[in-house]
Amino acid sequence: MLEQMWQSFISLPGYLLDANKRIYLPYLLSAVVMAVPVYFAAQLPKRSMRGFLQFLFPKNVWLCKSARLDYGLLVSNVLLKAALFAPIVLTMVPVAIATTEILEWCFGQPLHLPWPESAVIAIFTLMLFIVDDLTRFLLHLLLHKVAFFWEFHKVHHSAKVLTPFTIYRSHPVESYLYACRMALTQGLVVGLGYHFFGTELSMYDILGANAFVFLFNIFGANLRHSHIRFTWGDWLEGWFISPAQHQIHHSDNPQHFDTNLGSALAIWDRMYGSLIKASAAPHISIGVGQYDAGHDSLTAIYLKPFKQACLTLLPNKRVSKQPIDKLD
Repeated sequence: MLEQMWQSFISLPGYLLDANKRIYLPYLLSAVVMAVPVYFAAQLPKRSMRGFLQFLFPKNVWLCKSARLDYGLLVSNVLLKAALFAPIVLTMVPVAIATTEILEWCFGQPLHLPWPESAVIAIFTLMLFIVDDLTRFLLHLLLHKVAFFWEFHKVHHSAKVLTPFTIYRSHPVESYLYACRMALTQGLVVGLGYHFFGTELSMYDILGANAFVFLFNIFGANLRHSHIRFTWGDWLEGWFISPAQHQIHHSDNPQHFDTNLGSALAIWDRMYGSLIKASAAPHISIGVGQYDAGHDSLTAIYLKPFKQACLTLLPNKRVSKQPIDKLD
């Protein structure tokens, strides 16, 4: 276990060089480039390189206590995952096997369609992206709507400022659920792919990441967790979640609770009725509501959700369906 934790710890700098990680350097650099027009559009007395750097890295955001907790969580969560969750997380292979067996039981022998390789790769890549995005939305919805799970997801929403490292501000229970979700998603898609196309499955990738995921990340994904408001306009925001729309998801305004739950695609929120475009919420502040969640230390972040989640299970615990149920 100690060896596994050490290997996970020393792999952290590699996040900057891994296209499957949100803080991959090209993703961060693209966010900086996309921040340039926002800076020039701002009503500032004068503009300069120094001013742009201060615009990107305000001390009250990057050095505040909430942000410092995010940096600590990045390290401690990696260690906890290696120590506790790695041995018990659901894996893709049994899900893929179960999927193929169910399909054979329902529809007979696999089809193994003789389609061109390029078409198979394109369909498989698109399937991975769409099913992954849908299951992210469904789990995210569960984390918001079920009081027990909300107490763990509240850790992410208790951030008082947003930086690209806020993506790693999550409780280990939530991280475990997302890891299992990924295994289910990949297993389901691989099982479907095998049934229709056989074993020769591969995806279009860019530097090792799904091509669609790479494009999503390179077009400003790191601005989602930032103080920089970048909108794509009403039409595009009906199809894709913009950085500004995700910032609305973090708003402390009860009217914005449980909205813009999607990761990349906005179509799930449109169908569910939870989509808000950036033009409808030009001014927001960040948090879980009018009260502090009490996540002011790593100990509180890790332990308080267990206590609060257990309280939601008590028979006399009344859980309001109004936005106020998100207040601690």
